[in-house]
Amino acid sequence: MRFDELKVIDPILKALDDKKYEEATPIQEKAIPLILERNDVLGVAQTGTGKTAAFSIPIIQLIQKIDGKNQGKPKLRSLIVTPTRELAIQIDESIRDYSKYTNLKHTVIYGGVKQMKQVKRLQSGVHILVATPGRLLDLIGQGIFNLNDIKLFVLDEADRMLDMGFINDIRRLLKLLPTKRQSLFFSATMPSNIVELSRTILKDPKKVEVTPVSSTAETIQQYIYYCNRIDKRDLLLYLLNEKIDDQVLLFSRTKHGADKIVRFLKKENIKAAAIHGNKSQNQRQNALKDFKSGKIKLLVATDIAARGIDIDKLQYVINFSIPNIPETYVHRIGRSGRAGNDGVAISISEAEDNIYVKDIQKLIKNKAKVVKEHPFPQTDKPMTAKEKKEFNKEKQKRKMEAIAARRKSRSGGGGRGSSKSKAKSVGNRRR
Repeated sequence: MRFDELKVIDPILKALDDKKYEEATPIQEKAIPLILERNDVLGVAQTGTGKTAAFSIPIIQLIQKIDGKNQGKPKLRSLIVTPTRELAIQIDESIRDYSKYTNLKHTVIYGGVKQMKQVKRLQSGVHILVATPGRLLDLIGQGIFNLNDIKLFVLDEADRMLDMGFINDIRRLLKLLPTKRQSLFFSATMPSNIVELSRTILKDPKKVEVTPVSSTAETIQQYIYYCNRIDKRDLLLYLLNEKIDDQVLLFSRTKHGADKIVRFLKKENIKAAAIHGNKSQNQRQNALKDFKSGKIKLLVATDIAARGIDIDKLQYVINFSIPNIPETYVHRIGRSGRAGNDGVAISISEAEDNIYVKDIQKLIKNKAKVVKEHPFPQTDKPMTAKEKKEFNKEKQKRKMEAIAARRKSRSGGGGRGSSKSKAKSVGNRRR
């Protein structure tokens, strides 16, 4: 269905035309009319389905109707709360694009940066505020602004919000909101705790649900490469040099692992950057900006940091670490193949991750093709319980020795420690 068939007003249609958006996605087609009719909405939609536009477009239209002709300082009419800084910034950028031909004001606030510029913007008056929970409650607590005039409240990525431990912040926030409001609740999954939370926020909601989490976009080609742990980096280089001709979003399980991959790639003269929770907000934004502009070829991300990364026409996603939760795989590869574009998802599985691949294949109904012909076939077998215990013990020992060496160096003792233990055969084989 076209946007002009959804009773979207001309200023927004003009902005959508600038973005070359004509056909609404299923979540947009279902949600926009319900929101414009002032219903509370419970939306179940995974990343990449267009849900940001599904709630942003009707919010802009409703506020334009309420306050579009009002002069003077804008009143805060809509609050959109989301778990991560990257996602908050992404939503604010979308609102900027969709509202460019209206006179609505908007801004975004998040932690990790000084508050002065954010406060100044709030004090000048905005109609729409996008926020992460911590900074939002902090500024309200300081008396910078209040939520008394809120007409529309959105809780986005509710499942991730709870995963990140924001439940108490959400409960505090709900007490500050006007009881008479329109509320929109979006989540990729709906376990019992999410259902219970939605009941405390929504009143007689209309439910919209598209693309269940077990499904992956038909436009994404999925491949799995089995190899040994010791060969993973060499296989990555092989893929980058022989199989991939564009930019790549690569997922690492840990922050430390992400940094190691970037250092390795830079030694191979491949421009790369990491984005994760240990990076400052400026570092994260600069890395994302460089990736979007094409300055770097490869962006390495952890799962939480990747929420909110929305890159037009991103074709390649690589799982350097296989996620142990099958649904996470669906979220990861959903960064490619968006809005009907083609995508390619490549997963590299070492022996210990094979069991996770089986779970993923079961969830997605074996849509990922196993590539058997490549230079680094898997010959390792998964460790036995005894071998795994021994390996983890040795790994922890090496970690503690490295920490001790760094402390000794900082205290003036010099050197890097008296010795390093040699890993036992199973450790050496799988490092």
